[in-house]
Amino acid sequence: MQLNGARIVLTGASGGLGSVLADRLAAAGAALLLTGRDPAALARINLPASCEYQLLQADLGTTAGIAATVAATQNFRANILINNAGIGGFGLLAEQDWSDVERILATNLAAPLRLTQALLPWLTQQPAAAVVNVGSTFGSIPFAGFAAYSAAKAGLHGFSQALRRELADSTVRIIHIAPRAIDTPINSAAARALNKALGSATDTPETVAEHIVATLRDNTPESHIGFPEKLFAWLNGFAPSLVDRGLRGKLAQIKQHAAKA
Repeated sequence: MQLNGARIVLTGASGGLGSVLADRLAAAGAALLLTGRDPAALARINLPASCEYQLLQADLGTTAGIAATVAATQNFRANILINNAGIGGFGLLAEQDWSDVERILATNLAAPLRLTQALLPWLTQQPAAAVVNVGSTFGSIPFAGFAAYSAAKAGLHGFSQALRRELADSTVRIIHIAPRAIDTPINSAAARALNKALGSATDTPETVAEHIVATLRDNTPESHIGFPEKLFAWLNGFAPSLVDRGLRGKLAQIKQHAAKA
């Protein structure tokens, strides 16, 4: 998809990945409507004067936030939505407060689904449009210690595939991108310690942002970031019991670090 001249709504724009992604999209020539919940964090965004951009403070977990984003999207004449906003969720399910579980599901699954649904009447009228859902490797390789988070990201992956098939006769492309761990504040100290203990690879926000831009430009419908994560995602779909056995050996370490979450 042509990014020079594209008009993009980016949620979670003030976060660790979102702010870097905004820079990369601006460099590609896109105009940006940048949304986030924290007005102070949004105000710190400083893109080049050559980039057309607007800031919108909105909580996508509320009806008012969705309505404000839809209205702003139409006024901005956007043709691409990037559902990037999300939160982490490391911890054993039995020990998590239900309010935290609800927040994980609402932010990572319900909000992007609701916003996409609300914007579809607008996007389907555009000559060329796209919805990009930023998921996670854990949506394809559900991981112990991340039950609610994995459920939300697996749901986002399924939503992306189903909607792509639903809109196959439209001008709207649906793209799902699954990064592995990213070195941003979305990871708690306990999650970062677990990644280090397990030797799990962590990508920089710059690496992931560049991958997202390339995937959108190439119009690739499905993309996993990192190896061996791509292999494990395929293996989990083909023979999940093999992944079960592989992760069982890591369970003691996961529980040890989850106790500190």
